[in-house]
Amino acid sequence: MTTATDLETLSAGGSSASDVGGGPNKKIVGKSPGRIAFERLRDDKVAVVCSITVAILVLLGLFAPLITSAMGIYYNQPPEGPTGSATDYLNAFGMPSIGPPYYAYTWEHPLGLSPGTAEDNLAHLLYGIRTSFFVALMATTLSTIIGVSIGLIAGFSRGALDRGISFVIDTFLAFPFILGALALSPIITSRFATEPEQLARASLLALIAVLVIFGWMGLARLIRGQVLSLREREFVQSAQVIGVPTSRILFKELLPNLIAPIVVSVSLSLPGYVAAEAGLSYLGIGLTGTPSLGQTIVRAQTYYEEYALYLWAPVVAVMVLVVSLNLLGDSVRDAFDPKTRR
Repeated sequence: MTTATDLETLSAGGSSASDVGGGPNKKIVGKSPGRIAFERLRDDKVAVVCSITVAILVLLGLFAPLITSAMGIYYNQPPEGPTGSATDYLNAFGMPSIGPPYYAYTWEHPLGLSPGTAEDNLAHLLYGIRTSFFVALMATTLSTIIGVSIGLIAGFSRGALDRGISFVIDTFLAFPFILGALALSPIITSRFATEPEQLARASLLALIAVLVIFGWMGLARLIRGQVLSLREREFVQSAQVIGVPTSRILFKELLPNLIAPIVVSVSLSLPGYVAAEAGLSYLGIGLTGTPSLGQTIVRAQTYYEEYALYLWAPVVAVMVLVVSLNLLGDSVRDAFDPKTRR
């Protein structure tokens, strides 16, 4: 039978000798929600495999310049030949004269050369992964910052400010994404582009801007709903009573309680932005002059019959990347959900 002394010991963080499997000096060690989520992810085989896959792809993209330099391959120029031009490695039909699709496999160009330009496909793939990750990471970071900030303000405020912010969120949600991308991307690109180098930077800026402008609303609405519930809790009301500044309540009291939905949102946004980059490039409103997975697919789509490897390499890379990120996002969501038993 548990005595008052046992109850005092338990409330102080220890355990009594009557506990099953415990001793007189054994203590109960608490775990934070983050540690519990990490242990769940560590025990989830799908999450481990997807994490390794994503890590490998990230490292390939991050070290793309070093890998291509060590292999002597480049995405923006053909291999060195007798005349130093692409025609050294192209036949009369503009197809590669070494490697696939018509010649034997070569380790010098594992994925072959691109038709018409004789540029290395592996280099294009590595730099494409690098660019797509950069676009997705920047868009996710900026949209998360905007969505969390607006959601905190809308959820904690009352009256006209909350209604005004909610109206803006609903307006952006109602606006078609593709129509907005078709309208904004050319405007931003033409505004900042006067030279080919500036065109590449401007198209990159325009793509990230479009993804951010139409990507923050879902998280803002989610955070607003969470804050509406949290602002009625005792710790928030106590902070208001003792005169804690609003900014401290938002970022010191409320924000730490919103880590779980933010982490889940980020994990699910990354694959969405990777797929969006590929889709916008396919529609001709993506990047210009910068290698990306979407641009590589666009260039290869006309050769799907005679040169399948040219098309399937970036398609498989996008598929593996998006599927891995989605499965990892599902595992993160389950790990942070206290109701799941996965």
